[in-house]
Amino acid sequence: MVFRAALACVVASAAFGLFRDTTQAQTQRPNILLIVTDDLGYADLCAYGGKDIPTPNIDQLIRSGVQFTDAYVTGVYCSPTRAGLMTGRYPQRFGYEFQPEGAVSTDGTLEFGLPTTEKTLAERLKATGYHTALFGKWHLGTADRFHPMRRGFDEFFGFLRGQHSYMEVGEDSGDPLLDGFKPASSVTYLTEMLGDRSVDFIKRHAREPFFLELAFNAGHTPMQVPASYVTRVSSIPDPQRRTYAAMVSAMDDAIGRVMTTLREQRLDERTLVVFLNDNGGPTMAGTTINGASNGHLHGSKRQTWEGGIRVPFALSWKGRIGAGRVERRPVIQLDVLPTVLAAAGVTIKAPEIDGVNLLPFITGGQRGVPHEALYWRFGGMMAVRKGDWKLVKTREGALVDVDPAVLSDLSEAGLYNLADDVGETRNRALERPDIVKDLSALWQAWNRQLAKPAWAPRAGFGAPAG
Repeated sequence: MVFRAALACVVASAAFGLFRDTTQAQTQRPNILLIVTDDLGYADLCAYGGKDIPTPNIDQLIRSGVQFTDAYVTGVYCSPTRAGLMTGRYPQRFGYEFQPEGAVSTDGTLEFGLPTTEKTLAERLKATGYHTALFGKWHLGTADRFHPMRRGFDEFFGFLRGQHSYMEVGEDSGDPLLDGFKPASSVTYLTEMLGDRSVDFIKRHAREPFFLELAFNAGHTPMQVPASYVTRVSSIPDPQRRTYAAMVSAMDDAIGRVMTTLREQRLDERTLVVFLNDNGGPTMAGTTINGASNGHLHGSKRQTWEGGIRVPFALSWKGRIGAGRVERRPVIQLDVLPTVLAAAGVTIKAPEIDGVNLLPFITGGQRGVPHEALYWRFGGMMAVRKGDWKLVKTREGALVDVDPAVLSDLSEAGLYNLADDVGETRNRALERPDIVKDLSALWQAWNRQLAKPAWAPRAGFGAPAG
């Protein structure tokens, strides 16, 4: 019943609210566990207001540390977000504005991916002695030079493109499930297998620092899930959302097994855990609609409304980050790289990246905000947020490659105060031309620093996408 699911949310939250950290801070380098989910709606997890999908393990993870309410991603869909996550840089700086599949450059090039001139988080950690692994979705290029094991990961089990069957290896699809460089021989249910692989990895590397990226494709299409999970949410009336809920529930189980393994291996005090979704829920025609809900947020995946770019995000590190904290200062997925590297004791030059180390803000009481402003540019759409004010220009329909000089005309952009209008329903541009002018100038200055897109978007808006 939906009531039982909602009750599960409440019980899990209340029980974990009793948890308090008393452990002394550790001195050795922490393990890093980065959990990335795919196409979740902002309002689907209990911790973010969800009522009908039981997610006790994810909610326990979120409440074991700091939960960010105003967390964003730089991409309005999968691949640019992952490029920013791996580099700590706005992907538009190096031309990574669109998905790589099906794109064609002006010189006819077909192979696109994360430029090899960009250093990944995995490469940075591996260089300092971390053992690294990626299990799940890569979506940063399919050519050999872009393969995860060429980009800093010692181990890889997953797929290279934007979506994959949960129950077939896909040998003839052009995007087979891979175990390292070779096609996997079989698959049961991919969500479960990703969890199992992660459990095994943690046990094998319990005595050395590791970086594990667990990149689920749940709840991205195709909508596939064993019947045993569907029975948990059988009272959800809409069949698509019911399947989606079952897929999320299966993922929650897998995350629960991974977190239990950390505790059993006595690694929970030595592991910084990052939980992040890759973009807003796909609710708009032409996107990979899966039954997700963005709740009170306006818009969808592939838009610069809040519903396309605001995501669940949490950091947990027992003994270092206090449990049960809610943080409302705006942050972005670019902050993951500098935060992780700071925790690992790895120094980087600040001009190299756009992200900010969040640890002083959540453990050291640093005042102020991590970012003066946050920015977006995507195929004819833009946004900038400073404080509670957001200037946004977005659209529905076909994706287009717009010359930055054309996009710089912000006359049609709307202004919204997210403090009292998070649903972006009241355009205040005519009331506050001073704020429009300020935000426009900030965005224009940022836009001038960016590269032109390295490739155009795929023709057609309804084609499968990540």
